[in-house]
Amino acid sequence: MESPSGEITKLLEEFRAGKQAAADVLVPLVYGELRKRAGRYLAQERRGHSLQPTALVHEAYLRLFGDATIKWQNRAHFFAISAQVMRRILVDYARSRGADKRGGSWAKVSLDDAMIGSFARLDDFLILDEAMKRLARFDLRQSQIVELRFFGGLSEEETAEVLGVSTRTVKRDWRLARAWLYEQLTK
Repeated sequence: MESPSGEITKLLEEFRAGKQAAADVLVPLVYGELRKRAGRYLAQERRGHSLQPTALVHEAYLRLFGDATIKWQNRAHFFAISAQVMRRILVDYARSRGADKRGGSWAKVSLDDAMIGSFARLDDFLILDEAMKRLARFDLRQSQIVELRFFGGLSEEETAEVLGVSTRTVKRDWRLARAWLYEQLTK
């Protein structure tokens, strides 16, 4: 019996090869994980806001499967791309709610292991997004690691696989990136 990870990778390869039916089998396999991640992002947002985890996943699905240029390598790469897509959706959503572009009224936030997967206030995504852009200019790989680990929920091993580096490199860069972001977010 094939592992779920192997099955997802196989279905992604089939979808990439043009077999639309592969998406019909793939979606139920990844939907639960995507919804769980979306739920963590939105867990502490005010009650009654218009963006719910299901809506976030559905919007991400439309972008993921509507873009024929995405060439997923494997399960880890799929979840990495989905993390990027969800991040963009959340940032766009927060901006559309009239967030202050310069961050004048934003609260300072911190980033540590306890917050992974639970960064919830949409305005905080704007703050983090700006810091991530600065980090990408400073060190692109560290920015990618934060995105994969924080937004994608990937393990150090999965992150290393997606980026084609060693797990040790991911651990080191993850530690450095968190420290750099912490400094940026607490100024």
